[in-house]
Amino acid sequence: MRLGVVGMLPSDSQAVPSSQGQETRTLGLTGSGVANILPNDFRTFTPSQFDPIRALGLTGFGHHFGPDPADVTDGDCERARVAWEELGLDLAQFALLYPECLFDPNDAVRRAVIARIKAGNRVARLLRAGVHLIRPGSLNPAGSWTPHPDNHRPDSVNRFVASLREIADDAEANEVTIVVESHVVSLMRSPEVCVEVVDRVGSPRIRIVLDPVNHFESIQQTFNSTQRLHQIFDILGPIAPVGHAKDIRVGNDLVTHLDEAAPGEGLLDYATFLTRFHQANPDGYLLIEHIPPSKVPAAVAYIRRVAQEAGVEIR
Repeated sequence: MRLGVVGMLPSDSQAVPSSQGQETRTLGLTGSGVANILPNDFRTFTPSQFDPIRALGLTGFGHHFGPDPADVTDGDCERARVAWEELGLDLAQFALLYPECLFDPNDAVRRAVIARIKAGNRVARLLRAGVHLIRPGSLNPAGSWTPHPDNHRPDSVNRFVASLREIADDAEANEVTIVVESHVVSLMRSPEVCVEVVDRVGSPRIRIVLDPVNHFESIQQTFNSTQRLHQIFDILGPIAPVGHAKDIRVGNDLVTHLDEAAPGEGLLDYATFLTRFHQANPDGYLLIEHIPPSKVPAAVAYIRRVAQEAGVEIR
Protein backbone atom coordinates (compact mmCIF):
# COMPACT_ATOMS: atom_id res chain seq x y z
CA MET A 1 0.00 0.00 0.00
CA ARG A 2 1.15 3.56 -0.70
CA LEU A 3 0.21 6.68 1.24
CA GLY A 4 -0.50 10.15 -0.12
CA VAL A 5 -2.48 13.30 0.51
CA VAL A 6 -4.94 15.37 -1.48
CA GLY A 7 -2.69 18.34 -2.24
CA MET A 8 -1.96 19.87 1.16
CA LEU A 9 -0.11 23.17 1.41
CA PRO A 10 1.42 24.79 4.50
CA SER A 11 -1.20 26.39 6.71
CA ASP A 12 -0.01 29.89 5.84
CA SER A 13 -0.64 29.33 2.12
CA GLN A 14 -3.79 30.51 0.45
CA ALA A 15 -6.18 28.33 -1.50
CA VAL A 16 -6.91 29.43 -5.05
CA PRO A 17 -10.59 29.84 -6.01
CA SER A 18 -11.89 27.50 -8.67
CA SER A 19 -13.46 28.69 -11.88
CA GLN A 20 -16.40 26.45 -11.03
CA GLY A 21 -18.95 28.73 -9.44
CA GLN A 22 -18.55 29.21 -5.70
CA GLU A 23 -16.40 26.16 -5.16
CA THR A 24 -12.85 26.58 -3.95
CA ARG A 25 -10.28 24.05 -2.87
CA THR A 26 -10.71 25.17 0.72
CA LEU A 27 -12.70 22.44 2.41
CA GLY A 28 -14.10 22.61 5.92
CA LEU A 29 -13.58 19.90 8.51
CA THR A 30 -16.76 19.52 10.57
CA GLY A 31 -17.06 23.27 10.91
CA SER A 32 -13.61 23.91 12.33
CA GLY A 33 -10.41 24.58 10.46
CA VAL A 34 -9.75 24.37 6.76
CA ALA A 35 -7.52 22.41 4.45
CA ASN A 36 -5.53 24.58 2.07
CA ILE A 37 -5.16 22.69 -1.15
CA LEU A 38 -2.71 22.97 -4.02
CA PRO A 39 -3.84 25.57 -6.55
CA ASN A 40 -6.60 24.40 -8.86
CA ASP A 41 -4.32 24.66 -11.88
CA PHE A 42 -1.30 22.34 -12.00
CA ARG A 43 0.28 24.69 -14.54
CA THR A 44 0.99 27.08 -11.65
CA PHE A 45 2.69 24.56 -9.34
CA THR A 46 6.11 25.37 -7.93
CA PRO A 47 8.52 22.77 -6.48
CA SER A 48 8.42 24.30 -3.00
CA GLN A 49 4.68 23.64 -2.76
CA PHE A 50 5.47 19.94 -2.54
CA ASP A 51 7.85 20.33 0.40
CA PRO A 52 5.21 19.49 3.07
CA ILE A 53 4.27 16.31 1.22
CA ARG A 54 7.85 15.15 0.86
CA ALA A 55 8.71 16.08 4.45
CA LEU A 56 6.09 13.62 5.66
CA GLY A 57 7.59 10.82 3.60
CA LEU A 58 4.55 10.60 1.33
CA THR A 59 5.01 9.48 -2.25
CA GLY A 60 1.86 10.74 -3.94
CA PHE A 61 -0.77 13.45 -4.04
CA GLY A 62 -4.19 14.22 -5.43
CA HIS A 63 -4.97 17.28 -7.52
CA HIS A 64 -8.31 19.03 -8.11
CA PHE A 65 -8.31 20.85 -11.46
CA GLY A 66 -10.68 23.78 -11.97
CA PRO A 67 -9.98 25.41 -15.38
CA ASP A 68 -11.16 24.10 -18.74
CA PRO A 69 -9.14 20.96 -19.56
CA ALA A 70 -9.65 21.62 -23.26
CA ASP A 71 -7.27 24.60 -22.93
CA VAL A 72 -4.40 22.47 -21.58
CA THR A 73 -1.60 21.73 -24.04
CA ASP A 74 0.62 18.68 -24.29
CA GLY A 75 3.55 20.89 -23.26
CA ASP A 76 1.72 22.09 -20.15
CA CYS A 77 1.29 18.50 -19.03
CA GLU A 78 4.86 17.49 -19.82
CA ARG A 79 6.38 20.38 -17.85
CA ALA A 80 4.19 19.76 -14.80
CA ARG A 81 4.59 16.00 -14.80
CA VAL A 82 8.36 16.11 -15.08
CA ALA A 83 8.52 18.61 -12.20
CA TRP A 84 6.83 16.40 -9.64
CA GLU A 85 8.28 13.17 -10.98
CA GLU A 86 11.77 14.63 -10.50
CA LEU A 87 10.81 15.09 -6.85
CA GLY A 88 9.89 11.41 -6.62
CA LEU A 89 6.14 12.03 -6.42
CA ASP A 90 3.20 10.36 -8.15
CA LEU A 91 0.02 12.09 -9.23
CA ALA A 92 -2.11 9.42 -7.63
CA GLN A 93 -5.44 11.07 -8.42
CA PHE A 94 -6.47 13.74 -10.92
CA ALA A 95 -9.91 15.18 -10.11
CA LEU A 96 -11.87 17.38 -12.48
CA LEU A 97 -14.10 20.07 -10.95
CA TYR A 98 -17.50 20.89 -12.41
CA PRO A 99 -20.87 21.90 -10.97
CA GLU A 100 -23.08 20.00 -13.43
CA CYS A 101 -24.93 16.76 -12.79
CA LEU A 102 -24.14 13.72 -14.93
CA PHE A 103 -27.77 12.60 -14.80
CA ASP A 104 -29.40 15.99 -15.35
CA PRO A 105 -32.70 15.63 -17.27
CA ASN A 106 -31.49 18.44 -19.54
CA ASP A 107 -29.55 16.71 -22.29
CA ALA A 108 -27.58 19.87 -23.11
CA VAL A 109 -26.23 19.96 -19.54
CA ARG A 110 -25.20 16.33 -19.74
CA ARG A 111 -23.56 16.80 -23.14
CA ALA A 112 -21.47 19.68 -21.84
CA VAL A 113 -20.17 17.91 -18.74
CA ILE A 114 -19.47 14.69 -20.65
CA ALA A 115 -17.37 16.70 -23.11
CA ARG A 116 -15.50 18.28 -20.21
CA ILE A 117 -14.76 14.91 -18.65
CA LYS A 118 -13.53 13.53 -21.99
CA ALA A 119 -11.14 16.47 -22.23
CA GLY A 120 -10.08 15.65 -18.67
CA ASN A 121 -9.33 12.06 -19.71
CA ARG A 122 -6.76 13.36 -22.16
CA VAL A 123 -5.13 15.52 -19.48
CA ALA A 124 -5.11 12.63 -16.99
CA ARG A 125 -3.38 10.45 -19.60
CA LEU A 126 -0.73 13.08 -20.37
CA LEU A 127 -0.09 13.63 -16.65
CA ARG A 128 0.13 9.85 -16.11
CA ALA A 129 -2.37 10.14 -13.29
CA GLY A 130 -3.11 6.97 -11.37
CA VAL A 131 -6.85 7.57 -11.70
CA HIS A 132 -9.21 10.27 -12.97
CA LEU A 133 -11.83 11.04 -10.32
CA ILE A 134 -15.28 12.30 -11.28
CA ARG A 135 -18.42 13.11 -9.30
CA PRO A 136 -22.02 12.11 -10.11
CA GLY A 137 -23.46 15.50 -9.21
CA SER A 138 -26.89 16.16 -7.72
CA LEU A 139 -30.27 17.46 -8.84
CA ASN A 140 -30.13 19.77 -5.83
CA PRO A 141 -28.98 23.19 -7.14
CA ALA A 142 -27.16 23.80 -3.84
CA GLY A 143 -24.24 21.64 -4.93
CA SER A 144 -22.86 18.30 -6.06
CA TRP A 145 -22.83 16.78 -2.57
CA THR A 146 -26.29 17.83 -1.41
CA PRO A 147 -29.34 15.56 -1.15
CA HIS A 148 -32.37 15.45 -3.43
CA PRO A 149 -35.03 12.71 -3.56
CA ASP A 150 -34.83 12.50 -7.34
CA ASN A 151 -31.14 11.59 -7.16
CA HIS A 152 -32.29 8.04 -6.43
CA ARG A 153 -35.03 7.60 -9.04
CA PRO A 154 -34.59 4.77 -11.57
CA ASP A 155 -34.61 7.23 -14.49
CA SER A 156 -31.77 9.17 -12.83
CA VAL A 157 -29.74 5.98 -12.55
CA ASN A 158 -30.48 5.16 -16.20
CA ARG A 159 -29.25 8.58 -17.37
CA PHE A 160 -26.15 8.26 -15.21
CA VAL A 161 -25.31 4.85 -16.65
CA ALA A 162 -25.76 6.21 -20.18
CA SER A 163 -23.39 9.12 -19.40
CA LEU A 164 -20.79 6.79 -17.92
CA ARG A 165 -20.90 4.53 -20.99
CA GLU A 166 -19.90 7.46 -23.19
CA ILE A 167 -17.19 8.48 -20.74
CA ALA A 168 -15.98 4.87 -20.54
CA ASP A 169 -15.50 4.62 -24.30
CA ASP A 170 -13.24 7.67 -24.22
CA ALA A 171 -11.43 6.47 -21.09
CA GLU A 172 -10.67 3.16 -22.80
CA ALA A 173 -9.26 5.00 -25.82
CA ASN A 174 -7.05 7.08 -23.50
CA GLU A 175 -6.18 4.10 -21.30
CA VAL A 176 -7.29 6.08 -18.26
CA THR A 177 -9.14 4.62 -15.27
CA ILE A 178 -12.14 6.64 -14.15
CA VAL A 179 -13.09 6.42 -10.48
CA VAL A 180 -16.51 7.67 -9.41
CA GLU A 181 -16.82 9.20 -5.97
CA SER A 182 -19.76 7.97 -3.92
CA HIS A 183 -21.68 9.20 -0.89
CA VAL A 184 -24.92 8.50 0.96
CA VAL A 185 -26.48 11.74 -0.31
CA SER A 186 -25.61 11.03 -3.94
CA LEU A 187 -26.97 8.72 -6.59
CA MET A 188 -24.07 6.42 -5.65
CA ARG A 189 -25.55 6.16 -2.17
CA SER A 190 -24.56 2.62 -1.17
CA PRO A 191 -22.01 -0.05 -2.06
CA GLU A 192 -24.82 -2.05 -3.65
CA VAL A 193 -25.82 0.80 -5.97
CA CYS A 194 -22.18 1.44 -6.84
CA VAL A 195 -21.72 -2.17 -7.97
CA GLU A 196 -25.00 -2.07 -9.91
CA VAL A 197 -23.88 1.02 -11.83
CA VAL A 198 -20.40 -0.33 -12.56
CA ASP A 199 -21.84 -3.65 -13.74
CA ARG A 200 -24.35 -1.92 -16.00
CA VAL A 201 -21.68 0.27 -17.58
CA GLY A 202 -19.61 -2.85 -18.21
CA SER A 203 -16.21 -1.23 -18.68
CA PRO A 204 -12.97 -2.09 -16.84
CA ARG A 205 -12.16 1.64 -16.99
CA ILE A 206 -15.08 2.64 -14.73
CA ARG A 207 -14.35 2.03 -11.06
CA ILE A 208 -15.17 3.44 -7.59
CA VAL A 209 -13.25 5.38 -4.93
CA LEU A 210 -13.07 3.38 -1.71
CA ASP A 211 -14.06 6.03 0.82
CA PRO A 212 -15.80 4.02 3.55
CA VAL A 213 -16.75 7.01 5.71
CA ASN A 214 -19.03 8.13 2.86
CA HIS A 215 -21.07 4.95 3.29
CA PHE A 216 -21.93 5.17 6.98
CA GLU A 217 -25.65 5.92 7.17
CA SER A 218 -26.51 5.55 10.85
CA ILE A 219 -25.26 5.88 14.41
CA GLN A 220 -25.42 2.12 14.86
CA GLN A 221 -23.21 1.54 11.82
CA THR A 222 -20.73 4.04 13.22
CA PHE A 223 -20.69 2.45 16.67
CA ASN A 224 -20.12 -0.90 14.93
CA SER A 225 -17.60 0.31 12.38
CA THR A 226 -15.74 -3.00 12.06
CA GLN A 227 -18.85 -4.78 10.84
CA ARG A 228 -19.73 -1.96 8.45
CA LEU A 229 -16.19 -1.82 7.04
CA HIS A 230 -16.28 -5.52 6.22
CA GLN A 231 -19.62 -5.05 4.46
CA ILE A 232 -18.25 -2.13 2.41
CA PHE A 233 -15.00 -3.88 1.46
CA ASP A 234 -16.72 -7.16 0.60
CA ILE A 235 -18.72 -5.28 -2.04
CA LEU A 236 -16.44 -2.47 -3.21
CA GLY A 237 -12.96 -3.89 -2.63
CA PRO A 238 -12.72 -5.60 -6.05
CA ILE A 239 -13.71 -2.44 -7.98
CA ALA A 240 -11.90 0.33 -6.04
CA PRO A 241 -8.28 1.01 -7.07
CA VAL A 242 -7.79 4.05 -4.82
CA GLY A 243 -8.96 4.97 -1.32
CA HIS A 244 -9.61 8.07 0.77
CA ALA A 245 -8.54 8.21 4.41
CA LYS A 246 -10.49 10.12 7.02
CA ASP A 247 -12.45 9.24 10.15
CA ILE A 248 -16.02 9.53 11.44
CA ARG A 249 -17.58 10.59 14.71
CA VAL A 250 -21.08 10.94 16.11
CA GLY A 251 -22.04 14.53 16.89
CA ASN A 252 -23.95 15.65 19.96
CA ASP A 253 -26.48 17.79 18.08
CA LEU A 254 -30.08 16.81 17.44
CA VAL A 255 -31.23 14.81 15.47
CA THR A 256 -28.43 12.72 13.92
CA HIS A 257 -25.01 14.08 12.99
CA LEU A 258 -22.25 11.93 11.54
CA ASP A 259 -19.23 14.16 11.08
CA GLU A 260 -15.92 13.72 9.33
CA ALA A 261 -12.82 13.71 11.52
CA ALA A 262 -9.08 13.40 11.09
CA PRO A 263 -7.73 9.83 11.11
CA GLY A 264 -7.37 8.74 14.73
CA GLU A 265 -9.91 11.25 16.04
CA GLY A 266 -13.04 9.23 15.35
CA LEU A 267 -14.64 5.82 15.69
CA LEU A 268 -13.43 4.10 12.52
CA ASP A 269 -11.64 0.80 13.08
CA TYR A 270 -8.47 1.79 11.25
CA ALA A 271 -6.76 -1.57 11.68
CA THR A 272 -9.58 -3.22 9.77
CA PHE A 273 -9.71 -0.36 7.24
CA LEU A 274 -6.00 -0.57 6.43
CA THR A 275 -5.92 -4.36 6.43
CA ARG A 276 -8.85 -4.69 4.04
CA PHE A 277 -7.57 -1.91 1.78
CA HIS A 278 -4.13 -3.50 1.57
CA GLN A 279 -5.65 -6.89 0.80
CA ALA A 280 -7.68 -5.38 -2.03
CA ASN A 281 -4.96 -3.01 -3.31
CA PRO A 282 -1.46 -3.97 -2.12
CA ASP A 283 0.05 -1.40 -4.51
CA GLY A 284 -2.83 1.10 -4.34
CA TYR A 285 -2.83 4.64 -2.98
CA LEU A 286 -4.66 5.68 0.17
CA LEU A 287 -5.04 9.46 0.13
CA ILE A 288 -5.64 11.55 3.25
CA GLU A 289 -8.28 14.20 2.58
CA HIS A 290 -10.50 16.86 4.14
CA ILE A 291 -8.33 17.75 7.14
CA PRO A 292 -6.41 20.91 8.06
CA PRO A 293 -2.68 20.94 7.23
CA SER A 294 -1.90 21.21 10.95
CA LYS A 295 -3.47 17.78 11.48
CA VAL A 296 -1.83 16.01 8.57
CA PRO A 297 1.41 15.04 10.40
CA ALA A 298 -0.53 13.43 13.25
CA ALA A 299 -2.83 11.67 10.77
CA VAL A 300 0.15 10.28 8.86
CA ALA A 301 1.81 9.12 12.09
CA TYR A 302 -1.42 7.50 13.26
CA ILE A 303 -1.94 5.63 10.00
CA ARG A 304 1.67 4.44 9.96
CA ARG A 305 1.45 3.25 13.57
CA VAL A 306 -1.81 1.35 13.05
CA ALA A 307 -0.50 -0.13 9.81
CA GLN A 308 2.63 -1.40 11.54
CA GLU A 309 0.59 -2.93 14.36
CA ALA A 310 -1.71 -4.58 11.82
CA GLY A 311 1.17 -5.89 9.71
CA VAL A 312 0.31 -3.70 6.73
CA GLU A 313 3.27 -2.49 4.70
CA ILE A 314 3.27 1.14 3.56
CA ARG A 315 5.82 1.81 0.84
